[in-house]
Amino acid sequence: MAAEIVNPPSESGTEGAPEEPFDPAFALHRGGKMAIQATVPVRNKDDLSLAYTPGVAKVCTAIAENPELVHDYTWKSQVVAVVTDGTAVLGLGDIGPEASLPVMEGKAILFKQFGGVDAVPIALATTDTDEIVETVVRLAPSFGGVNLEDISAPRCFEIERKLQERLDIPVFHDDQHGTAIVTLAALRNAAKLTGRTLGDLRAVISGAGAAGVAIAKFLLEAGIGDVCVADRKGVVSSDREDLTDVKREIAGLTNKAGLSGSLETALVGADVFIGVSGGTVPEAAVASMAKDAFVFAMANPNPEVHPDVAHKYAAVVATGRSDYPNQINNVLAFPGIFAGALQVRASRITEGMKIAAADAIAGVVGDALAADCVIPSPFDDRVAPAVAAAVAAAARAEGVARR
Repeated sequence: MAAEIVNPPSESGTEGAPEEPFDPAFALHRGGKMAIQATVPVRNKDDLSLAYTPGVAKVCTAIAENPELVHDYTWKSQVVAVVTDGTAVLGLGDIGPEASLPVMEGKAILFKQFGGVDAVPIALATTDTDEIVETVVRLAPSFGGVNLEDISAPRCFEIERKLQERLDIPVFHDDQHGTAIVTLAALRNAAKLTGRTLGDLRAVISGAGAAGVAIAKFLLEAGIGDVCVADRKGVVSSDREDLTDVKREIAGLTNKAGLSGSLETALVGADVFIGVSGGTVPEAAVASMAKDAFVFAMANPNPEVHPDVAHKYAAVVATGRSDYPNQINNVLAFPGIFAGALQVRASRITEGMKIAAADAIAGVVGDALAADCVIPSPFDDRVAPAVAAAVAAAARAEGVARR
């Protein structure tokens, strides 16, 4: 009979010590969550001579003469590197590369489960921006795309930018753009439900990290009426002297209304609250928002506004949690985005491709649109194919597709 798995395995080795209670999370993760599987058999010497030497030499020589053949005769065009330095892991923060691996494995299996895309977790033992960039550039020949994951701001912005400049494959920081894409999809449907357009809305974003900055820029690109961003010290406005370069840039792009002061002040009359920061927003501030407001409180595990409070005042409520309706979950975006980009061998992921992905996600809801359904379920098997098709079409339209 197999031994019972306990949580976590005892390190003490103390004989007679009581067993710790069973935990299914440790049981599921024992030995890791993924493995490499061959797609061709190696049953005899003929198979061996084709899969490896001498047959493989013909393929290698052909690729050396025409490097583009690597896409046809290796896995390159079907595999993504999931790269982290372990500095901003989920809600856990800077826990290091080893501790980040369970999350990166999880990301890789979501790529496969929802998008049919193979992915390899790569946790780097450095937090130096240039070292990360150089390492990924050197690894890039093996991959068709790079998904940056759980790298802390503001370094994540520079890392992504430098990699996009140096590589001719898609580089996508999911904490930024995946969150922004799914947020836009939900916001489009919420506006449609209440008879408005994106241009009619003024949004307030709590959080000026990777997600908050990306959401603000993306909503502006998509045509929102106005948006302002708040950090721990209040509204990110041009009159503040304590701003980083990233926050100074976002101050120049946002806040047409010229707001200053606290988050609570900015929420007065606002149509949309988007939380990507944690903390708690007072109920009185939620009550001060405009009629038929939207509250997207996405911090996990504790939303900035509890859904029970938000429902008192808001027409549409969304969270980052799976146990409430309208979950803003990046898995709705990244598998299909990479599937579409890889399908057409895109050289990069453009703003147009991201907007196409958001529109495709929103479109899946269709006639089911309701206050508790402005975004599809992550398990809706229509999502990834719709996103992939939209992204591939947008890549061709924008001239970044190579097939």
